[in-house]
Amino acid sequence: MPYEKTESTKSATWHGLPRHKDEDQVRLDVDRSFIYYPKNQSEPQLDRRKKELSAVITQVLREQPILSYFQGFHDIAQVFLLVLGVDDAPAAVSQLSLLRIRDFMLPSLEPSIAHLHLLPSILEAECPKLRLHLSQTQPFFALAATLTLYAHDIQEYSDIARLFDFFLAHGAVVSVYFFAIIILSRRQELFEIPADEPEMLHSVLSKLPKPLDLEALIAHTVSLYQKFPPEQLPFRAWAMISQYSVLKTTRTTGDFRQQTLIDGAAYFDLQVAQLRRQEMRRKAMATLWKHRRSAGRVGLAVLVGAVAIWLGKGGVESYAAMVLRRLWEKSRVY
Repeated sequence: MPYEKTESTKSATWHGLPRHKDEDQVRLDVDRSFIYYPKNQSEPQLDRRKKELSAVITQVLREQPILSYFQGFHDIAQVFLLVLGVDDAPAAVSQLSLLRIRDFMLPSLEPSIAHLHLLPSILEAECPKLRLHLSQTQPFFALAATLTLYAHDIQEYSDIARLFDFFLAHGAVVSVYFFAIIILSRRQELFEIPADEPEMLHSVLSKLPKPLDLEALIAHTVSLYQKFPPEQLPFRAWAMISQYSVLKTTRTTGDFRQQTLIDGAAYFDLQVAQLRRQEMRRKAMATLWKHRRSAGRVGLAVLVGAVAIWLGKGGVESYAAMVLRRLWEKSRVY
């Protein structure tokens, strides 16, 4: 993956930048890093690695203060540190953060959860019977793996380096397809667990099988991705993904290879604004629903109009009209 090396990544000027709000959590996570690799390291060597990792993550966060750190980011960053070294890793991690895993570094977890909601659609496309069997189990079992690009779960350095190569050569959505392939590869085991035991299914699915036949999984992922591209998934799953999500902004190789950190920051701002609008709409709906019985015709119309002005975005008028119509229909029942 090509990356920009700016002046700030060549120097130590980031030390003088304002402290990022998440640096305390970074320190806690770095203390738990380098559990599986590199192997045969002495305590002084591990301490040096951890200091380098802390410096890489802190530099990225201070230079890109809009990013929100998430637990598990250190698992990703340590791979880049081991591959590129402490001098080159910050620039690559910055690129990754804003252009490839931006959805995970927003102030809300919703975009990350949206990735997981593609899984049932992928399973439906390939094996409807398995999708139905897992229908009582929410796809949150895939969060830890997809959030960390599997770096939290894979214990062999050569395997995670190989997997990162694969992911970085494709759009971000391929990581979700990869987890779908892992599920499909375990279908016999999963069918042996009753569908009405979602807790047991969740427990099994939240742990990657060992050992992983990585090359077979990668080959099957490519095949599944080509067979059922995101735009053709059932349940309109792809339409529900934000146009600013990394799943769509990295959909084609040409898209993400031409993007810059400025592009990533712009997408970030657009996603944040979109999330705020969605939250405001939810609050507006809750307010309208709360007052659905007591509001008269005029009062309700005024309330809906006020909400429309408050939201102040294109298309809100039609949204408010829809709400008003539904509430008016409800009010006639009482």
